[in-house]
Amino acid sequence: MVTTAGPDQVRSARRAQLSIRLVDVVGRLAAGTTTLVPVESPAEVEVVDTWCRGTGNSVLAVHPDAVEVYRGRLSDLDSILPPDRMPGRRLWLYTNFHCNLACDYCCVSSSPKADPRVLGVDSVAALVTEAGEAGATELFLTGGEPLMHPAIAEVVAICTTAAPTVMLTNAMLFRGARLRALDSMPREALTLQVSLDSATPDLHDRHRGAGTWARAVEGIRTAREMGFTVRIAMTVASRAGGEEVEVERFAATLGIRPGQLVVRHIAKEGEATQGIVLTRATLVPEVCATADGIWWHPVGATDEAMRVSADLLPLRPTIEAIREEYLGYRRRGDVLAASFPCA
Repeated sequence: MVTTAGPDQVRSARRAQLSIRLVDVVGRLAAGTTTLVPVESPAEVEVVDTWCRGTGNSVLAVHPDAVEVYRGRLSDLDSILPPDRMPGRRLWLYTNFHCNLACDYCCVSSSPKADPRVLGVDSVAALVTEAGEAGATELFLTGGEPLMHPAIAEVVAICTTAAPTVMLTNAMLFRGARLRALDSMPREALTLQVSLDSATPDLHDRHRGAGTWARAVEGIRTAREMGFTVRIAMTVASRAGGEEVEVERFAATLGIRPGQLVVRHIAKEGEATQGIVLTRATLVPEVCATADGIWWHPVGATDEAMRVSADLLPLRPTIEAIREEYLGYRRRGDVLAASFPCA
């Protein structure tokens, strides 16, 4: 008489096989390295987690069909992130929230009618000083449109004196007093990141307004003629593929070096009704300061769930709190954290 194993017996056998595989695969790993262990159900994720806890190893992240196992105990972020992505290495400053445009996917709902919420010069100076003391090596100025900040030249001077700085801009206000302010800014320590969503006007203008593509291209040419380093930021609804290649080719005709293209996806924040849903647990943090406090990431700088502190200063304890919270997510392997590049 042939006996067929029941569902419970099959699951038990799979768990036993999984434990044996873990002993074999993880046992051959060098300390501080990782491997992916295939799983078929939440119950198997639990098996891996329990095994790791009992053997001195760690679940680094849970993927849809596998668990990423780290050989050893996670004690600090050095085992998870490269040095340049450590929370606090890059400090984002929202100089202001008002903008000459009202893009339909703006993650912070900037527009000509938005409350400016200007970050004062004194606050910028204090934040930059404390960020440097905490190990910041790059600074990013965003908005809104930073050139609408009433003292943007002074803000840029403070930042570029402290560290290499990137200023995000739509490049449409390069005239009059703002052009003179731009001309006063240093060329060596400052990069201008200009928003350009397509190699032709249609897609860009659909999201940002009629005629904005042509004015952005004109601004790029002006900035290049003035001697600034310029790179392009392209926002896409999904992986653009061929369109990215076309934008890079077009950028080359404007004198922009290869590799100077940042591709950003639309996040379901601010004005965007569709896009990637992001949370603190699923997002690698990039410390961000606004007039309203410190935030987990610039893409969520108006989302209360992303606010870390209502106080701008002192900055170092907030950075440490962000690092510890992020490390906690990774230690537990709650979810797979993703990078969301804004620059």
